[in-house]
Amino acid sequence: MTTTATRPTPVPLTIHIAEDAVDHVRQFAEQAGKPEGSLRVAVKGGGCSGLTYSLDLVDEPHEDDKVVEEYGLKLFVDRKSYVFLAGTTLGYSGGLNGKGFVFDNPNAKTTCGCGTSFGI
Repeated sequence: MTTTATRPTPVPLTIHIAEDAVDHVRQFAEQAGKPEGSLRVAVKGGGCSGLTYSLDLVDEPHEDDKVVEEYGLKLFVDRKSYVFLAGTTLGYSGGLNGKGFVFDNPNAKTTCGCGTSFGI
């Protein structure tokens, strides 16, 4: 009897945002006078590890943005940044030692202590 191995279907890579992070984005959007605002997530050169995360409240996506929606919040990510962010979960860390928004990025090989800079 011959058996054929089947390959698992790859899971689509995307960016996730935790519900607590969504709540904080909505709070910041309200304070900024953009209650219907969306979040632009990007990667830029800089920081102590070579790349840094960027978050901005925006109204509309750019033409070539990838749009991800979770918990009713839209995330806009440009194609170049998406390569570095695929599989990332954006969370929020509060409390006494809270850092604010926290990126859990499986692509990052190195990170800095502040959590906003990483290297591939």
